[in-house]
Amino acid sequence: GSGCEAGSRRQPDQADDDLLDRGRGVHRIPPLREADGRDAAHGAGRGRLQRQDQAPPRPPAAGGRRAAGRQLLGRPHRVPPPQHQARLQARGPHQDVRRGSSPSPANRHALWHSVVYDSCGSPFSFTRICVCYRVFLSHKEFLWLFALQTINLAAICTPADYNTRPLDTIYSNFIDALPVVRYCSENNKRLIHFSTCEVYGKTLGSYLPKDHPLRQESEFYVLKEDASPCIFGSVEKQRWSYACAKQLIERLIYAEGAENGLEFTIVRPFNWIGPRMDFIPGIDGPSEGVPRVLACFSNNLLRREPLKLVDGGQSQRTFVYIKDAIEAVLLMIENPARANGQIFNVGNPNNEVTIKQLAEIMVQVYSRVSGEPPLEAATIDVSSKQFYGEGYDDSDKRIPDMTIINKQLGWNPKTSLRDLLDSTLTYQHRTYAEAVRMAMVKPVASS
Repeated sequence: GSGCEAGSRRQPDQADDDLLDRGRGVHRIPPLREADGRDAAHGAGRGRLQRQDQAPPRPPAAGGRRAAGRQLLGRPHRVPPPQHQARLQARGPHQDVRRGSSPSPANRHALWHSVVYDSCGSPFSFTRICVCYRVFLSHKEFLWLFALQTINLAAICTPADYNTRPLDTIYSNFIDALPVVRYCSENNKRLIHFSTCEVYGKTLGSYLPKDHPLRQESEFYVLKEDASPCIFGSVEKQRWSYACAKQLIERLIYAEGAENGLEFTIVRPFNWIGPRMDFIPGIDGPSEGVPRVLACFSNNLLRREPLKLVDGGQSQRTFVYIKDAIEAVLLMIENPARANGQIFNVGNPNNEVTIKQLAEIMVQVYSRVSGEPPLEAATIDVSSKQFYGEGYDDSDKRIPDMTIINKQLGWNPKTSLRDLLDSTLTYQHRTYAEAVRMAMVKPVASS
């Protein structure tokens, strides 16, 4: 009978709970047997797989810490999308999955869809899902099966890598993201994809003379998701490898939405900063590593070194506190009807400073947090070639327009630049000051 029949059935055992909670316990599922004399592979989509020594479980009750996963297991079947129907027909009869069988990758894929999309019209059972996971699915595939949406944060996103590791940067941000987009599109999963404010590249104002009055007009530097052009430097400036890869995956996601109905939201972060951002070289990251600006300056402050200003620190940026940014992401997750198909700038235009001004504020805040007086020469200028190497280029200004996210989600950032730097540098000092001091003493002691 059906694995979801009502009646006097046992409740799911600990192995079942482990499977839902941690993807473990599968090895405890006993061998399979055929039910009702039908083929275990569901050749016609109507067979049943059961445990050899136990009757199928009844549907789990709603509520409790595993309610979401169990409710998903108890949902009625879904009719396969047309592209999956065509694939199933093209692959032909399914291979038997009784113990000891070794299905080909094609039959494995086709069989899995015959189980999920049960053509007999009854809900698919917990036991059958366990069986399919045991025989066919990796841990990652199992997790993806039950996820209603995917949030893709994977990237190489450190400026020092863009022109020194351009191939890794392109592969990480475009090639490696392709399977995620394809999976979400083919399996009707919602995708929240993290892009970058760097897709805007340079502003229109950067091509005007420095004293031109139009440089002060907002339309020449404020970046709008649906209007601002994406302007990059020449190909030999490999600093733009990151921005180009991110823009191309954005265009692919947008095309999947237009042609195949992918539900997506694209996030363009504008310098999210806060505690636990990035690494401190030689402490929890490579000694020769170059983290992003906040961690770079924090490292200089912890070691009582001058803060290095690339090309004088004249580039302008905005900074938003991580807690404010996470609130925006939660609104996207919780309001799919208002977020689907949208591209959102997530930043704080009120926290605009030049990199030089950021360094000066950080010196003041850290002196108060640590109780140490600032250095007499707190900053020094270095060239971009000296700091980042050949092929580096930069954008002059990145100020986000917040109209769309405010209209769709009602979100506005709250934390001022001084408040977020106070919180962040307090954390950096408490976490790293002693470790940095010990690291600086060791070479002296060893000599």
